Amino acid sequence: MQIDLSKYLTDWYKEDLSKNIFPGPVVTVSREVGCPAKGIAACLTKELNKIKKGQLKKHPWRWISKEILMESARELQVDSSQIQHIFDYKSRGVLEDLLFAQSKDYYKSDLKIRSTIAKVIRKFANEGNAVIVGRGGVAITRDIPKSLHIFLEAPLEWRTIRVAEKLDCSIEQARSHAQNIDKKRTHFRDYFQGKGSDYTRFDLKLNCMTLEAQEIVEIIIGALKTKSML
Repeated sequence: MQIDLSKYLTDWYKEDLSKNIFPGPVVTVSREVGCPAKGIAACLTKELNKIKKGQLKKHPWRWISKEILMESARELQVDSSQIQHIFDYKSRGVLEDLLFAQSKDYYKSDLKIRSTIAKVIRKFANEGNAVIVGRGGVAITRDIPKSLHIFLEAPLEWRTIRVAEKLDCSIEQARSHAQNIDKKRTHFRDYFQGKGSDYTRFDLKLNCMTLEAQEIVEIIIGALKTKSML
């Protein structure tokens, strides 16, 4: 089951209109396995805060990843371990789901968990000065005028070598892992944007094999300036 994105956003606006008058700026960073999204997000926020030092009307720029899990768990009033499977791109089986529902006072369905993830990401985006890594951020924040959406990519064999080194596994295992996770990440985005939708195309696709991390950060900052987001 997918979230009706337009309905979701409409309902969100009704919840608290004051938070949605001038949301953003927000940058989302999605990636293929083996591309250094978190490192680039950390470097990007550091550089953005240098640019805006002494001029910030809000809080400093920050990059957000694991905070989505923790805040979603807090919203649902459950331990983060109870929703971790969604972040690992897994789903509970029918029997497991039934047993879990009967044994837990604070059981939350996968649909409820994903809806809460969307709400949490939207909250961070509305607060502004946010770099959101993964989790379908492009689909959830695309309608925000002050938003920029980045996709980090690279040839599979280049990424496979990086994954093999990181996981200390064979090239064959690393290639299979990369392809499997890439597919699951695509399905995760499809859940929010609708399979086959072109509404949430990325603004920039950057090749991590041919561009250094600092060069990628400079390109993103240039795009932010072009869009008058800085």
